[in-house]
Amino acid sequence: MKYKVKDYPDKDGFYGKYGGRFLFPEMDEEFRRINDFYQRIRNDAEFINELRYIRKHYQGRPTPITYAKNLSDKLGGAAIYLKREDLNHTGAHKLNHAMAYALVAKKMGKTKIIADTGAGQHGVAMAAAAAYFGMECDIYMGKVDAEKEAPNVDRMKIMGTNVIVVEDGAGKLIDAAAASFAAYEKDYKRCFYPIGSALGPAPIPQMVRDFQSIVGIEAKEQFKEMTNNRLPDKVIAVVGGGSNAMGLFSGFLEEEDIELIAAEALGRMRNGEEEQIGEHAATATYGKYRTMSGFKSLALANEDGTPRPAYSVASGLDYPGLGPELAYLKELGKVRFETINDEEAIDAFYQLSRTEGIIPALESSHALALAIKMAPSHPGESFLVNLSGRGDKDIDFVLNKYHQ
Repeated sequence: MKYKVKDYPDKDGFYGKYGGRFLFPEMDEEFRRINDFYQRIRNDAEFINELRYIRKHYQGRPTPITYAKNLSDKLGGAAIYLKREDLNHTGAHKLNHAMAYALVAKKMGKTKIIADTGAGQHGVAMAAAAAYFGMECDIYMGKVDAEKEAPNVDRMKIMGTNVIVVEDGAGKLIDAAAASFAAYEKDYKRCFYPIGSALGPAPIPQMVRDFQSIVGIEAKEQFKEMTNNRLPDKVIAVVGGGSNAMGLFSGFLEEEDIELIAAEALGRMRNGEEEQIGEHAATATYGKYRTMSGFKSLALANEDGTPRPAYSVASGLDYPGLGPELAYLKELGKVRFETINDEEAIDAFYQLSRTEGIIPALESSHALALAIKMAPSHPGESFLVNLSGRGDKDIDFVLNKYHQ
C-alpha cells in the first residue's frame, strides 16, 4: 500500500482506527480550539519562516549525518550511518517540537507551559523554549526519573523552570503525565500542554510528526549527497511514544524499497521469553487496542484503559503507550517492530562510545543496538539510524550500574 503522509490523519484525528480525541467536554473543546488554530497556521508563510529562523539560528540545524566507519568495520556487513540529533541544541530531537509548540502557544496568547518528562530531554527542551519565548514553565517529573536523570533536573532549574517531582504511584513518566494534565485542567485558559511524543488526543500526534519531520527531510537529502544519490536500505529508530521515529520515518514513508524498523524496549526480559508484566515497555509487541490517555492506540493497559506498569533502563521509553500513527503503520506493515533489552542497549552505548567517540542516550542506544545486531548479516547494505539524543544525562547512572 502506498502511504502518503499528507493524507493522515483524517478530519477527526484518526489514522485508520487509531487516534481521535476522547476527553471530558471542557478539555475536548480546548483541544478542538488548538486543532482549529494549528490547521490554520501550519502552512502559514509567517509561521514557517519564523520556525525556519529558529531552527537555523537557535537550534543549530541542520544536524549532520555521520558515517560510523569504525563501528561498521568492526561489525562487518552493513554500513551504519547516524542522523545526529544529539547535536541539536539541548542534546536531543525534542527541541524540534518544543520550539514549534512554544511558537504556536505564543501565537495563541498562552503565557505558561505545563508539561511532563521522563528522561528529562522533553523537559529541558520545553524549559529552553519557555526561556526563549519569555513564558512561565512547570515541568512534572517522576521521583525515580528525577533521581536517575539529575543533570537534566538541574538544567531545567537553571533555565528558570519550576520542576515538580511527583512521588505518587511508581514515580515514573506515567505518574508525571497524570499529575501534569491534572494541573493543566485547572489552568488551561492561559496554559499550553505540549505532550513530548507523537501520541495523545488529536491534534498532538499530527503536530509532533509535522514538527519532527525536519529530521527526515534533512536526512533524505544528506544521505543522497553522501552516497552518490542512493537511499538507505534500512531506516532504524527507537520507539517509546514515537516522536523521533515519526520524524525520521516521515521522510522515507513514501519510498517503497526502504525498510523502516522500530526498536522498542524489552527491558529486563530476553527475546523469546513469555511476557512478564512490568518488566518491559514493548507496546507494539505486547500491547492491546485500547482507549488510554484520551486517544485510541496500542497500549499496555487493562480493558478499562488503566495503564499496566512499564519498564525500561531508558526513562524516555518507560511509558505504556504507542503513538496512533505508528500503530497504524504497524498494522499496514509499513513499519516493522523489533525488541531490544537493557543488556543489548547498554552494550551498544559502550560500543559507539569506544569506536566512534560518540556517547549516545540510552534511548538512542536501543536503535543502535538493533543496527549492531542486524549489520553482520546484511553485507553491502546501508543502515540509517536516528541517534535521537546524547548520553550526558545517562553517564552517572550507567557508570554506577553497568560499568564495563
